[in-house]
Amino acid sequence: MTKEVSVYGQGVLPPDLTSAVLLIDKPKRWSSFDVVRQLRRMLPVRKIGHAGTLDPMATGLLICLVGRATRRMEAFMHLPKTYEGVMQLGAMTPSYDAETPVSRYADWRHLSADDIRRAKQRFVGTIQQQPPMYSAVKVKGERLYKKARRGEFIERRHNTVHVYEFSITGWDGADVAFTVRCSKGTYIRALVHDMGQVLGVGAHLTRLRRTAIGEYHVRDAWAVHVLADALDTQQAS
Repeated sequence: MTKEVSVYGQGVLPPDLTSAVLLIDKPKRWSSFDVVRQLRRMLPVRKIGHAGTLDPMATGLLICLVGRATRRMEAFMHLPKTYEGVMQLGAMTPSYDAETPVSRYADWRHLSADDIRRAKQRFVGTIQQQPPMYSAVKVKGERLYKKARRGEFIERRHNTVHVYEFSITGWDGADVAFTVRCSKGTYIRALVHDMGQVLGVGAHLTRLRRTAIGEYHVRDAWAVHVLADALDTQQAS
């Protein structure tokens, strides 16, 4: 379905700025909506959405749909997503990532490479996953992260997700690098947290970059400031 839609990456501006699909490389510390907000300042249309949220800590590919192109949102939302990340063993945080302070430490030094490989194999295929308390999931009309910030903890419904590939790409001290290709709705920080529980030492996500959504790759994406400069140049010519 996405083949029927023109997608514009770095170096190519859409001929119609009121209906386009743009590949954007989201910067660290920006929310996905920060990107949308910036695009609304740059483009002559306010109806802009994105096909798959990235946490502020994460960087990487965000597919943004502008104007009439938002009608094709679902075609992009259901594409598999690929990530590169780093987990830190032996340190747990309430948010499952580096956005909150470490709440508990454990000794990880007894673990072997085989232990890591066996643990990650349990998370390949169709799995059940519980969203983090620090997430935007709504329960009784309120975002979970708001409850978490008040110190509340509630049981969350497990979701069925699919992990197509999960590879360990490096190991340096407590830091384990990995790549994951997974379905829509997968929380990578929950995956890391759950793997830490299986290993018995805990873990949290310290770095995450989305490198691909389906056939679309972050290497082809616009940096926000580069897109802004290109649009300014186009308007001035």
